[in-house]
Amino acid sequence: MPSGNLILSLNSGSSSLKITLYSRCDSLIQDPGPGKGSDACVKLILNASISNITAPPAKFKFKVEDSSAGSSGVDKEESVEAIKDHATAFAHFLRRLEEFASIQPEEVAYICHRVVHGGNYSKPVIIDKESYEEIEHLSDLAPLHNGAALSVIHACIEKMPKAVSIAYFDTTFHRSIPAHVASYPIDQEIAKRKGLKKYGFHGLSYAYVLRAVAKHLQRPSESLNLIVLHLGSGASACAIKNGLSLDTSMGLTPLNGLPGATRSGAIDPSLIFHYTNRAGKITHDPSAASKVDVTVAEDILNRRAGWKVLTGTTDFGVITSKAELEDSDPSIAERNPCRLAFDMFTDRILNYVGSYFLKLEGEVDGLVFAGGIGERSVQLREKVAERVRTVGFEVLDQERNQAASKTGDEVFKISVDGTGRSVPGAGGRKKEILVCHTDEQFEMANNCTRDDSRW
Repeated sequence: MPSGNLILSLNSGSSSLKITLYSRCDSLIQDPGPGKGSDACVKLILNASISNITAPPAKFKFKVEDSSAGSSGVDKEESVEAIKDHATAFAHFLRRLEEFASIQPEEVAYICHRVVHGGNYSKPVIIDKESYEEIEHLSDLAPLHNGAALSVIHACIEKMPKAVSIAYFDTTFHRSIPAHVASYPIDQEIAKRKGLKKYGFHGLSYAYVLRAVAKHLQRPSESLNLIVLHLGSGASACAIKNGLSLDTSMGLTPLNGLPGATRSGAIDPSLIFHYTNRAGKITHDPSAASKVDVTVAEDILNRRAGWKVLTGTTDFGVITSKAELEDSDPSIAERNPCRLAFDMFTDRILNYVGSYFLKLEGEVDGLVFAGGIGERSVQLREKVAERVRTVGFEVLDQERNQAASKTGDEVFKISVDGTGRSVPGAGGRKKEILVCHTDEQFEMANNCTRDDSRW
């Protein structure tokens, strides 16, 4: 068993690394801070983040949060030319951990790694040679994330050999999805042999949101039916029935479903072949077609699509500010690329909300916005809320919607009681509209702490 009581939570993005350090508590924390729930067993010590890893200079932020810590009040931000990849980003963090917070790597007992694709893993696993190789094998299915996570995992094993590294998978939450939802209409023998099915992602976020909303509504999580929107540079939707994932928009890989900052989202499968056709038009003449390598197609759809290719920016806040949302002319999207991106994102979100509403037979307790865009975009929430009124959701409260991104509440209601339309068969559920400030790093660390077998 580890001798230390510190837990490091690492969240590797395609060009970023979020790091949070917690201390383990022997009992539940009476005041864990905004939104961490009554089952919190970890105390936040510090936060760090590295962004622009693949577009130097990288931006490094480091902030000590624990007021009782000897180095409390430290709040640093710097540009670092030496950071070239995730491994050097983590090494820089370790140097600053000793310098800014006087914490030695040997004091860390566990390192929790968010790993996007976990294949058929049904629970977190300690990283050893076998599990490392399996995660490496799954990198092909999550090209933007698993590779980055593996780079950090390798650095942790090398630089912090006394700490135990644990992989927490985004796919685990969705293991409850029924076979008829998870399966694709292809040869099932081949599908099973190659693991070709819907896995779903953002599971750590959905697990956090479910627990947080259950606490907010004062209901057992297993009694809740929710439609949750995790909206960020990578975006997905999830239907939760009786506390379990019923369906989600992402599939075999994170590429399917909603469009993102650089991802296409769901498209006609044959589009990529026409998109890369040398003739520049749809043709069935073999001599006019160019061979499309799988990796080339994945690169186009994962990195050269989404809002970036439509608008020139991955910042959805900038897109929203330039979208001319006050203009009701239906043709505006044809001349304003930012409005095209905004309306397209809203449209695709509504596709999933409507579908999941039917799958839940109208018995929905809440529509929940989470993720960076879900938590911050007042305008997007307003547009979606306006449309879901027709199926009985409560009316959006404009003042509360404006305040949602500023509140310290974990879950914040932005709709008004009793003003939704009555929908037959809805079972008397209120259909609230909520914003949840999700925290994947906390979810991992708290899970690690509450697992008595690890201590």
